[in-house]
Amino acid sequence: MKTLQFKNPSVQGELKVPGDKSISHRSIMFGAISEGVTKVTGFLKGDDCLSTIDCFRKMGVNITEKNDEILIEGKGFSGLQEPNEILYTGNSGTTTRLLLGILAGLPFHSVVTGDESIAKRPMNRVTDPLKQMGAKIDGRDHGNLTPLSVRGGTLKPFHYKLPVASAQLKSALILAGLQSEGETVIVEPEKTRDHTEKMIRHFGGEISREENRIKVSGNQAFQAKDVHVPGDISSAAFFLTAAAITSGSNLLLKDVGINETRTGIIDVLKEMQANVSVSQTNNDEEPLGDISMTSSGLKSCEIGGELIPRLIDEIPIIALLATQADGQTVIRDAEELKVKETNRIDAVVEELKKLGADIHATDDGMIINGPVKLHGGQADSRGDHRIGMMLAVASLITEDAVHVENPECISVSYPSFFEDLSYVTNQVRN
Repeated sequence: MKTLQFKNPSVQGELKVPGDKSISHRSIMFGAISEGVTKVTGFLKGDDCLSTIDCFRKMGVNITEKNDEILIEGKGFSGLQEPNEILYTGNSGTTTRLLLGILAGLPFHSVVTGDESIAKRPMNRVTDPLKQMGAKIDGRDHGNLTPLSVRGGTLKPFHYKLPVASAQLKSALILAGLQSEGETVIVEPEKTRDHTEKMIRHFGGEISREENRIKVSGNQAFQAKDVHVPGDISSAAFFLTAAAITSGSNLLLKDVGINETRTGIIDVLKEMQANVSVSQTNNDEEPLGDISMTSSGLKSCEIGGELIPRLIDEIPIIALLATQADGQTVIRDAEELKVKETNRIDAVVEELKKLGADIHATDDGMIINGPVKLHGGQADSRGDHRIGMMLAVASLITEDAVHVENPECISVSYPSFFEDLSYVTNQVRN
């Protein structure tokens, strides 16, 4: 348990958040399936991304760290080897689901499993279409739950309409399609984060998109290419919220990834009349920017529709933000939250209620009334890193201390979170 208590803090100074988790995962995967040595800078050394490294090492890929750089000696799809150990993905849904897409086309057997949280998360949304492509996958509940046994091999291309807007599902099917004997077509209900598509182009491959229809051809080969991982906007969201809800705050976040499929949090902050501004600092495929935030009065808003995939991971901290906004904030169309590390609809509502929030769950989201003075108390991260960080940020505005159970889960995506929170709330004031 971690006890957090602040007395009228403000959030000040400059901060550089850790590397983007989604891009870090994919840099290892594409480095491994390319020919040559890929150098990755800015890599997130969180537990989830380290699980991805471990899995590819077990398939014979040499991955080393040198001077804060990750070096990947790629072997191409055909050079990956049958692992003689179980591929353990820890708490990482991204590792688990994207790895299944790669394993589906490889001519060997493997077993994939994760921690207790992964064991409860549905995998049939990935395994069912992979089976349609020709992979042999089995496991608990007919291949819906880990551990999963994968016998990969020749895959046939197919046309598939995603039942949900999920970047993990889309990416798994793209990675399988890259190994198929023709053209695979994937149709999204809403556009989701496009790091996989950008990574394919970066490593010399081809993929096309027309509106929500994605086409990818099989039998593609990739060449090693250096990758710089920008700061994770999902991690930045916690500090942007901290600055927005504490008086006298003035924060600058440097070199944050501002891919348009991920900047829904910025749109929401602006709609809530927060004093946020973004200055783009490059024009690369994965753009970077500096984000500044000063405290201000906040207004409620409605969040739903095509915006949800662009901020799905930020909804826990947006819910906290809404407790300090004037009026009723409605979050809808967010059923996907039910199959994250926890059921995040229930977890967010129940944990914020413990601190005094006026918040209620709905079938596909939540309703938050504000502004409300939070009183503090005991709350549980439930082993979910984003719930844990949300509760820690809440402690900045509670009357009494917040006692967070299971805070160690935060290392999944932000190992230095508590140090950075202390840093920006203890700046020397002029």
